[in-house]
Amino acid sequence: MKIKKLLPILIALLSFIIVSLAYFSPVLEGKELFQSDIAQFRGMSKEVMEFRDQYQKEPYWTNRAFGGMPTYQLSTYYPHDYIKKLDGFLRFLPRPADYLFLYFVCFFVLLSVLKIDWKLAIVGALGFGFSTYLIIILGVGHNAKAHAIAYMPLVLAGLLLVFQKKYLKGFVLTSLAMALEINASHPQMTYYLLFTILIFGIIYLIRAYQEKELPLFAKKVGILLVAVILAVGVNATSLLATKEYASESTRSPSELTINPDGSPRELTSGLSKSYITEYSFGIMETFDLFIPRFLGGSNNEKLGKDSYTYRFLKDKAGRKQALNFAENAPMYWGDQPIVAAPPYIGAVFIYLFVLGIFLIKGPMKKWLLAATLFSIVMSWGKNFDLITNFFIDYVPLYNKFRAVSSIQVIAEICVPLLGIMAVHGMLSDKYSKEAKFKAFKMAGIIVGGIALFFTAIGANLFSFESYRDAGFDNMIEGLSGVLIEDRRTIFFQDSLRSLIYVVITACVLWLFMRQKIKDNVVVISMFVLVLLDLVVVAKRYVNNDDFISSSQIEKPFEISRAQSEILTDEGHYRVMNFMVNPMNDGSTSFYHNSVGGYHAAKPRRYKELFDFQIANNNIDVLHMLNTKYFIFPGENNQEMVQLNDEANGNAWFVEDLKWVESANEEIRALDSLNTKHTAVIDRKFEKVLKNGEYDIDSTASIELVSYKANELEYKSNAARDQFAVFSEMYYKNGWKAYIDGVPVDHVRVNYVLRAMELPKGEHRILFKFEPEVIEQGSTISLVSYALFILIPLGWYVRERKKDETGNTKEKI
Repeated sequence: MKIKKLLPILIALLSFIIVSLAYFSPVLEGKELFQSDIAQFRGMSKEVMEFRDQYQKEPYWTNRAFGGMPTYQLSTYYPHDYIKKLDGFLRFLPRPADYLFLYFVCFFVLLSVLKIDWKLAIVGALGFGFSTYLIIILGVGHNAKAHAIAYMPLVLAGLLLVFQKKYLKGFVLTSLAMALEINASHPQMTYYLLFTILIFGIIYLIRAYQEKELPLFAKKVGILLVAVILAVGVNATSLLATKEYASESTRSPSELTINPDGSPRELTSGLSKSYITEYSFGIMETFDLFIPRFLGGSNNEKLGKDSYTYRFLKDKAGRKQALNFAENAPMYWGDQPIVAAPPYIGAVFIYLFVLGIFLIKGPMKKWLLAATLFSIVMSWGKNFDLITNFFIDYVPLYNKFRAVSSIQVIAEICVPLLGIMAVHGMLSDKYSKEAKFKAFKMAGIIVGGIALFFTAIGANLFSFESYRDAGFDNMIEGLSGVLIEDRRTIFFQDSLRSLIYVVITACVLWLFMRQKIKDNVVVISMFVLVLLDLVVVAKRYVNNDDFISSSQIEKPFEISRAQSEILTDEGHYRVMNFMVNPMNDGSTSFYHNSVGGYHAAKPRRYKELFDFQIANNNIDVLHMLNTKYFIFPGENNQEMVQLNDEANGNAWFVEDLKWVESANEEIRALDSLNTKHTAVIDRKFEKVLKNGEYDIDSTASIELVSYKANELEYKSNAARDQFAVFSEMYYKNGWKAYIDGVPVDHVRVNYVLRAMELPKGEHRILFKFEPEVIEQGSTISLVSYALFILIPLGWYVRERKKDETGNTKEKI
């Protein structure tokens, strides 16, 4: 009996392993998927990896980017992180097949909790995992996002178990799943999951009120709250560290009230509205969920030799260049800056979702429909700014995240979930033939009608013009015209494609209702239709061509001869790379301590320093950052390196302090500051300093004698007390200063740097990064793990005792 129950699970797991490895088959040859974001990550985390290999511990800090920053949201292994070990056990396949497998498994669990037949649950799980959006985020390297999305269905499964009154199982699964979700370390996706749960709660609260079951509802919510608290507790170290850094990052309010041009700054507790909504779905772009290239697909579509673009260019630019352009054609004509692929959920699933709207009854349908509509409307961002601005201004934490278009991930879960429930409903005896036929008819009219409408006349409804087209005409006159024709062509092709899938899916269900085919044939048909529909589109954007050798992955950036010369200098200094956008570049950090960097949550004050000073070519600011080398384009864009012998060095003494009263004054004081002789300092540090006035000792010296990522030692010698400035980032939460082993205070100067008073004589100055948040979080985590084990164990024992004494046993 037990084997019989386990067999479907084993078949499902084996199927998911085979499909995951088949889709990403190059991993079997030892190849790895090239992910642009992961390449940047490797650059940013290079120093951390080297430190970890050398010292067998975590630095929690790197100096490779933005002058220096904590590694909490970069690459950190926290103590007692047993949830990460569990996650590693679950993701045993080679990357990125491991994430695809996780998509499948977690959605399968969710469908199983809903008592969906295991064969149909496999179909639903595969369909969820092959959603184009979930595949493309793996393609570009948004691994943390994929990771967090994968665990969302598992969290919802635990939630549903509790509401099915299977309290102990639900408590354990919710605790575990939410712990894994949080550990995936993508707060934005977890935040969107909470919206999904909140909508669920509202729907079921109304139901509880109507059925006079508010006490029972409160009990369920209480169980879930305890589960979530434990999940938060076991992740306390990472959460506390992230919270600490967030207050110093671009995700927190600025102290400035002006912009670099002097205009008033938008006052916000988080990101600016323009930055939050930069990536907003167009309202018509929503049809991409149903018709993959409704708005052209991506910025780099593969059109081939049959395209108007290729035929036009082959005579003007040659066959090779024409084919290269046609294989990376800018087909996307929406307003988002970059689109790597459309968020295609599938014509089959959209049809089944609408079928479910009319067939399925009860709060589950209401929840999934409401959550889907909510996610779509919110994804419109600036294109529906009435509600978007309300959420930015009044909903807690909403203004901490950018790219609001990604909230449509809620629909990525809800649409296939309701769609599979609809098929399950059609195959069951729960609904009458009349109800099934009515739902079938309505879904066919609505979804089939939309597909037919766009197939028949859609190509004549739109201009298919992009705001980028003028630039292409500047390259070759008439190029925009052929791009428009190709956009019109693929629009028609994909509209027809979706129509065909809708018709075939409807025919399968029609034959079943007419008792021409059995339910197993329906399941097999759905399996084939869903996979064909989604895998073919997904392969347009992530396929075997995107895999390269492991050695190329490990070393994603080749070093030029010019940059190799820099590495012969074994000192501690920074490099400014003008060949790239410095503030969105991890490549320089792979080899050097970069002035720039690549991160979604940059250090706020450093970003402001860049915008106000470095971007305006303030060479003195680059001097104070100890920027010793400049990389810039030479003739024919050849990489050139220039030594900056004016750099201030690792540390220096100044004779003057310029006191200011605000952040505005401090950042503006740098406009004309001679950083070699004067330091600008906020008045709030006045009590820390004993002297405030200093005479330069021409014989005084200070030098860096020892360097580690998290520990810097200097030697100083002076006949009089001095004020030393260090070309390292000031970060109050963790950096401790010592003079001859005695703890001392240090202050912030020049908006971002460290400084301190040094007494006369010879001294050893040590800066160590010793973040207290790590120890505090570890204690909370250990206590939470203990409770995580003891609560379910005690609960289980209590229920067993009840059962033995003849009391009614609670569902576990």
